[in-house]
Amino acid sequence: MSALTPILFVDRDGTLIEEPADFQIDSFAKLRFVRGVIPAMLKLRDAGYQFVMVTNQDGLGTEAYPRWSFDGPHQLMMQVFESQGIVFREVLIDTSFPGENLPTRKPGIGLALPLLKDRSIDWERSAMVGDRETDNGFAANLGIRAFQLRTEQFGGQWDWAGIAHALADRPRTARVRRNTKETRIEVAVDLDRAAEPRVHTGLGFFDHMLEQLGKHGGFALELRCEGDLHIDEHHTIEDSALALGQALREALGDKRGIGRYGFDPRAESGAATLSNSSESIAENLPSSHEFILPMDETLARAALDFSGRPYFVFSGSFARERVGDFPTELLAHFFRSLCETSGLNLNLNVQGDNDHHKIEACFKSVARALRQAVARQGSELPSTKGVL
Repeated sequence: MSALTPILFVDRDGTLIEEPADFQIDSFAKLRFVRGVIPAMLKLRDAGYQFVMVTNQDGLGTEAYPRWSFDGPHQLMMQVFESQGIVFREVLIDTSFPGENLPTRKPGIGLALPLLKDRSIDWERSAMVGDRETDNGFAANLGIRAFQLRTEQFGGQWDWAGIAHALADRPRTARVRRNTKETRIEVAVDLDRAAEPRVHTGLGFFDHMLEQLGKHGGFALELRCEGDLHIDEHHTIEDSALALGQALREALGDKRGIGRYGFDPRAESGAATLSNSSESIAENLPSSHEFILPMDETLARAALDFSGRPYFVFSGSFARERVGDFPTELLAHFFRSLCETSGLNLNLNVQGDNDHHKIEACFKSVARALRQAVARQGSELPSTKGVL
């Protein structure tokens, strides 16, 4: 049996081409393509999508909006798309006025009804892109996902690059909100997109450490926490770890195709190449498969497994009570809390002289191990048990 084909239903005005103030693209001078639409649609085409244009053109063919004034700019638009390798399977145009309430006018799906009989369409992956609530309603009536483009007039949250990423890459994402009497936290992760981390907890040094996880972990991370810092830092740090761990677990889903383990298989040889300030530490480390990360005089090593069985082992000590606004005693507690909600088994060791370096090296080594563990490596479940 052949694979099913997903359909991307696309609005025209305000989605493919910019919409003028009078809402009618009735001259060549008004034809402007929406930013990013062509590269995004090429990416979606290469991911197997076919395109169906669905547009409301109020009163098209009437004296106020003659067909000839529509056809020229529309045909030029179609030629530009075709010249770039973008072909529409169908172009569905409703010419009624809103007051007529015809079933063919979005959000009605009258024009798309014949497609419902096509058993080769992958409706689960199909989607609708538009700029208005009527486009969202069309998607809801078809039972497919809706993407509303971000515009000044109608709002929306998406741009074309983000839509292409969401549909073509099928990213592993999660958004978690965790509200207690002590903290209010929202965290979002996208394991398949690298982006500058956006973190705010009210604790500057802790923000910097969380940024290390996203940056060196190779995934998009957003985390915002409003905590009871007037009491102390404990709840903010602990609850941020719990929320982040939950987000990682949800984003990984059934964990099919992931590397599962995070370590550096070249750890032993890598240790031998460290600077003189780290050699004495490296000599005392056992030969094992771990991610070893040097930072000046400090050496941190992390080995982790998304086994679903939370466990945390830490070896290290600190001379200072806190670094900046971060209590050093909470380093181990942060990673233990992260393990609890993510289902992570983590072994973490750090040695050195500078407590700032030691804490930062811990976050960076865990981040690099996370990058390796969550990377897609196929479609198999990395477990002989059949479940993780």
